[in-house]
Amino acid sequence: MEKLTSIIEAILFASGKSVAIADIAEKLGVTAGEVKKALEKLKAEYPEERGIQLLTFNNKAQLGSNPAYKDAVSAVLNPIREKELTRTLLECAAIIAYKQPITKTEIELLRGLNSDYAVRVLLDLKLIYACGRKDAVGKPILYATTDEFLKRFKLNSLEDLPDYDKLMEAITREEDRDSYLYARAEYGEIGEGEPQEGAAPQDAPAQKTEQPAEGEPQESGYDIPDFLRGLDDADIVKID
Repeated sequence: MEKLTSIIEAILFASGKSVAIADIAEKLGVTAGEVKKALEKLKAEYPEERGIQLLTFNNKAQLGSNPAYKDAVSAVLNPIREKELTRTLLECAAIIAYKQPITKTEIELLRGLNSDYAVRVLLDLKLIYACGRKDAVGKPILYATTDEFLKRFKLNSLEDLPDYDKLMEAITREEDRDSYLYARAEYGEIGEGEPQEGAAPQDAPAQKTEQPAEGEPQESGYDIPDFLRGLDDADIVKID
């Protein structure tokens, strides 16, 4: 029982979300009753004053942080999350939101920039997803926004998006672009072997590779479009 309890603890920690008791029992070759007994033992090891709590609900189990410490957790994690969305990512996300379904090559033609990294980060943040493949040479992947995109920007539906031209003008002002490039250290460099999109037309405009600006002074403030006003500080900030 001691070993089963430790195994279940490791499973719940690694998952980061709820796991069905039935799934644990099936994969470990034990009964649901044994899993429940192990969970009871594990729960006793996480008293109310601990930072981690074991939650059980709807025949599922999950490890979660103690809500009593939410202020301290927010103080540390919110500044990290603030780096997740920058002007470059917003520009790419906005194009996908308005033009979906759209391929990465089409995004790059509109932006005039290589968008490998931006698309990858938006996928990691679950703001977009691969919704299929275009019926064209190379069968390039099509991307669309997710429900998480709507929740992140407090939209009921895509119909709540503002005028496309005004939004893009506000997001892509030339003097702001380099200051809002995403910090590559957050996710690391793009790996090799990722699916390749269809080749861009020969008359496509020359593309620049997104690189963080080095040695440039940061401006003290910036304007954001109405679409982005009202977001929490944890949603979008300028990276200094």
